[in-house]
Parts: sequence; C-alpha cells; structure tokens
Amino acid sequence: MLTNSQRQANLRPQGRRVTDQRRLILEAVRGTDAHPTAEWVYRKVRRRRPRISLGTVYRNLKLLAEQGLIREMDSRGFGRYDGNLARHHHFTCQVCGRISDLAEPVDLGVDRRVTSRTGLEIWHHRIEFYGRCAACLAEVRRRARGRAAR
Repeated sequence: MLTNSQRQANLRPQGRRVTDQRRLILEAVRGTDAHPTAEWVYRKVRRRRPRISLGTVYRNLKLLAEQGLIREMDSRGFGRYDGNLARHHHFTCQVCGRISDLAEPVDLGVDRRVTSRTGLEIWHHRIEFYGRCAACLAEVRRRARGRAAR
C-alpha cells in the first residue's frame, strides 16, 4: 500500500491537484488485479466518499489514464482499468468477461523485429489472449457430468 506522500508524488508531477477523490480512485484501481470498470471503482470509492458521483469517477479515471498513472482497456465494449503499469499480457474470458494478468514473459524484441522487417516505427505492442477461464470451464465440465449421469 502506498503512503500519502507516495500517492501525492504520483499525481503532483502531472500538474494536477491531489484531491481526496482522485487519490481514492487511483488507490481503488491500483489495489486490485480485477481490471475494474468505472462502476466497480465508483462502488468501491463511494464506501469512503458517499457523495462522489459516477461522473466524477469517469472523469478522474480518464484523467489518470491520460497521465499514465493507470491504463484504460476495452473489454466487450466496456472500459476497464489496470493499475499494473508493468508490461504484461492479459487473458479475457469470452464467457464471463473476467480479465486476468498473465505471468508469461513479454518479448521486448518484437518491437525491434517488426520495425526492422516493415520499416514501421513501433512504440509498443499488446498481446491479448481470449478463451474460457478456469471457473467457466469447470462449470461446463460440471454440467456435462450432470448430463452424463442422467
């Protein structure tokens, strides 16, 4: 968990006021690996600041993403947020929508190889995996066993 001075140091270089709401929103996103939606962040922050509005949460999430303090992701048409700024891959379950970080190593040489082969200027790349998560797969198997037992 970050100290108050660490939290403020994250926001001040960006030229923004360190508001309590902004700090709580940043804490909420960085405090989970669940890749939350704005609505999830709103519910979490509202426990400590009941008068915060959903619009305030959306505006601050956008600002924090623009400042590079969090990442905005698109999942099934819904904005999701990631507080883990280290380069990493994601897995998205196409059944339940859960997004998970993958511990697989990121090949940093891909950018150089693509640049040399194509002449393009590559700034970064993103690899995402899609399929069925372990929980959804277990549910499918449970249902199949139930049908077979009949």
